[in-house]
Amino acid sequence: MRTERQLVSLDWAMKKLLRSKANYAILEGFLSELLFDDITIKEILESEANQENQLDKVNRVDIMVTNSKGELIIIEIQFNSERDYFHRILYGASKAIAERMELTEPWSQVKKVISVNIVYFDLGRGEDYIYHGKTEFKGLHAYDRLELSSKQRSLFKKRYPEEIFPDYFVIKVNKFDNNAKNTLDQWVYFLKNEEIKDSFNAKGLKEAKKKLDIMKLPKKEQIQYKKYIEARIHDLSEAETIKQDLEFAKKEGLTQGIEQERRVQEERRKKERETEAERRKQDKIETAKKFLEMGLTLEQVSAGTGLSIQEIQKLSKK
Repeated sequence: MRTERQLVSLDWAMKKLLRSKANYAILEGFLSELLFDDITIKEILESEANQENQLDKVNRVDIMVTNSKGELIIIEIQFNSERDYFHRILYGASKAIAERMELTEPWSQVKKVISVNIVYFDLGRGEDYIYHGKTEFKGLHAYDRLELSSKQRSLFKKRYPEEIFPDYFVIKVNKFDNNAKNTLDQWVYFLKNEEIKDSFNAKGLKEAKKKLDIMKLPKKEQIQYKKYIEARIHDLSEAETIKQDLEFAKKEGLTQGIEQERRVQEERRKKERETEAERRKQDKIETAKKFLEMGLTLEQVSAGTGLSIQEIQKLSKK
């Protein structure tokens, strides 16, 4: 059974991984694998669990996004057992529809809702670990499946009424046997074990692994890594500025003068970069040595310092 400390840790990690705008690729990857569709997230909407403090939500993570089709997707992670959880799933989908329906809009503008529920307790009775529920209309006498009329199909671009009604997914993480048979199972394995194997190739997991390795670093090393990334962005921005200045000068017929000035500035910046690069290299080496002494893996040290695995292995041997 997971401790409260573990719940806080996983809650915080999932919220930072899945709802950050910088991590769209991670959430898109998970939803694409689950829904067997190439999902593109349009925006992440505000929800009641969007606090920024680690201790704000110990029990659940609630995320709502819209995809490129205009559909609402609710992702909820629930750790503690709730007997009436099915009722809450229904309420959440209904509330999402009602809150995003303008009073002056026709009923045809009701948003399609997909409710994804990741639970860490045995919800209901069943042997599977992933369940999909939807509303279907079946004839009581002819046993036929109700379809939309030809005019309705043309208007709504759908064939069956259930395509209008919410879809529900329940992933019972604790029922998973850790045998990842496909890419969706790789995601469930990660949700259960907080681990991403090197052999996993599910969409979004590569990005999630990199983020997770960084998040597991001590706070001080996370700050150092952030500074390293910011320095790289600064260098790229500076180079782009020089390129734009040269292109502008060419258009204005000032190529010769600006080219000479560019060479002088570039030579000066080159010397500054070489000096700074050497200093950063030494800083990264010292940080890597500390990481190795702390027992971090080669991959974690590489993620936190930017050094290659080969460079770290040499340090380890020394």
